Amino acid sequence: MTEEKSFYLTKKGLEKIKKEYEALKGLRATKSKGESPEVLHSEDLNPEYLVFQEDMVFLDSKIAELEKVMKNVRLIAPPKKEGQNLVDLGATVLVEIDGQDDEFTIVGSLEANPSLGKISNESPVGKALLGAKVKDEVIISYPVKTTYKIKKIKYRLS
Repeated sequence: MTEEKSFYLTKKGLEKIKKEYEALKGLRATKSKGESPEVLHSEDLNPEYLVFQEDMVFLDSKIAELEKVMKNVRLIAPPKKEGQNLVDLGATVLVEIDGQDDEFTIVGSLEANPSLGKISNESPVGKALLGAKVKDEVIISYPVKTTYKIKKIKYRLS
């Protein structure tokens, strides 16, 4: 038996998943209660029926995916005081790259959004920074060799 993958989420991220799940369940209930198009239209399948079926299959698969996430969620919480000097999930890290400062938060892959400064713990940079501490230099060689000098680590999860 294979072990289920854990999904790392902040409390806010889990709330968002739960809201989406409830909305999709409501949409599915509404669609299934409504009148579905007739299967046959002369001797061919009714295109409206096919679209309806595709929508239902999509909704069912998305609902099942969210159920799997909620079943296997691991909430990201700040580490104990003695562990807050190391980069871990939920850390906001200030780094220096080629003389420029950059800041990002390490989150699970479902909440990652680099344009908002949230990088995945599974990304090359996120993976390399885990366990590092202030003043460490972390070299990432993908796609080009880049050195990240850690200047500050803080935890402020919501």
